[in-house]
Amino acid sequence: MSKGGYTPGSGGWKGRLASPWARRVRSRDHLVNADPALAQAAVLQDLLSQAAQTAFGRDHGLGEIAAIQDPVEQAAAFRAAVPVRDYEGLRPYVERVVAGEADVLWTGLPQYFCKTSGTTSGAKYIPLTEDSLPNHLGAAQRALLHHIANTGSAEFVGGKMIFLQGSPTLVPTPGGVPLGRLSGIVAHHIPAYLQRNRLPSWDTNCIDDWETKVEAIVRETADQDLRLISGIPSWVQMYFERLLEFTGAANVKEVFPNFSLFVFGGVAYAPYAERFRELIGGDVAIVETYPASEGFIAYQDGALGEGLLVNAADGLFLEFIPADEYGRAGARRLGLGEVEMGVNYAVVISSNAGLWAYDLGDTVRFVSLAPARILVTGRIKHYTSAFGEHVIAEEVESAMASALEQAGGQVVEFHVAPEVNPENGLPYHEWFVEFAVAPPDEGAFAAALDVALQERNPYYKDLISGAVLRQAQVTALRSGAFRAAMARRGKLGGQNKIPRLANDRSMAEQLLADV
Repeated sequence: MSKGGYTPGSGGWKGRLASPWARRVRSRDHLVNADPALAQAAVLQDLLSQAAQTAFGRDHGLGEIAAIQDPVEQAAAFRAAVPVRDYEGLRPYVERVVAGEADVLWTGLPQYFCKTSGTTSGAKYIPLTEDSLPNHLGAAQRALLHHIANTGSAEFVGGKMIFLQGSPTLVPTPGGVPLGRLSGIVAHHIPAYLQRNRLPSWDTNCIDDWETKVEAIVRETADQDLRLISGIPSWVQMYFERLLEFTGAANVKEVFPNFSLFVFGGVAYAPYAERFRELIGGDVAIVETYPASEGFIAYQDGALGEGLLVNAADGLFLEFIPADEYGRAGARRLGLGEVEMGVNYAVVISSNAGLWAYDLGDTVRFVSLAPARILVTGRIKHYTSAFGEHVIAEEVESAMASALEQAGGQVVEFHVAPEVNPENGLPYHEWFVEFAVAPPDEGAFAAALDVALQERNPYYKDLISGAVLRQAQVTALRSGAFRAAMARRGKLGGQNKIPRLANDRSMAEQLLADV
């Protein structure tokens, strides 16, 4: 018997029930997503019809567009009437809803507001409606069910599960709508049959200070039969390290022998893979998801790296702007029936939460068209292009994974910024790296990084070969440097992602502040 009285490898009665259910869900998902363009036409029609009498709907003629019968003409009319907006463009409507006005962006009032950060004017208030909440809850559930159906493994449902997330504490907006972090809001809707399996406790989850919260989670979980762990890799890594310090165990598997599934989203896993393998004491199954406050866009339905299945029939109408056209007048907005494989696209979303042609800020690349599957390649504004090279997150993450494989070492986290005006010599890319295990030869590691990035970005290669830039430089940081920098930015833990790239040195200065 293992901790908690469970037989190792057993999912118990929940596992026995989950397997046939998982197979049914997988079959349904593949059926409804087989023709993504058809599914999206139905979603757009539904969104337009439901929102026609809202303030936004009347301002933009959504009722008239809903009456157009031809799906291609309807989508074209929608794009002509509803321009792409970021949060600042939508803010006047949102502020009316925050104040308590109903029927502005969607019928009635939202069920919640999700609070996020990152705009020029402070916090963003993203609506979650009664119609949109099932998208967030159902997609996460389906990701786990696809894993069960694909692997036949349901062991994790018989033990404890932990979700490293924001506080579930909610506060009212001026209009009376509860406001909180997305992960905290979702915590209020965990099905009853999972509540007894779920960690941490409510009181621990409500701790605001991230480092205090992690210490409490470690104490609360160290003697449990933990089988599923979910969170952003950088913060899960912090939890693992503190757990091993607390228990004195050599690896996580010694503490949780039945730990079998890691669920993550938001960043590429490859740069963390070797460090996680060492911390865990071997490999575990991995499920990748693509959740955002604005909607749960996609989730892994096959093997890791084969792409994430786009939620084509789940209340989200998705459009894609070719990244090299982004920000230009007349940039194309393409539907799921018009995109091409291998192209980097910025994501635009309209949803039953009341978001309309909303610039999500993310970039993706399609690896399958029917069904539609994507890889998340980064943020449209997170790139390095001080010299015209436009290096994106996918390229630096892949280059880092390649360099670690070739030159050795394990990385905690990293960030890339340009050094435009060095004191001596040509400009260069500076890689700020916090190593868990330093490579045997840092110079060889830097060279491997540089070559790997040249292989992935021909513009960068031209700058190196043309002696416009010199080889990338690696600046090794002290242990805890990224945590300290994120704390100074007020973004430590929870759902906050560490920026992998910048076109300036603002993050670099934070990292160097206490060197």
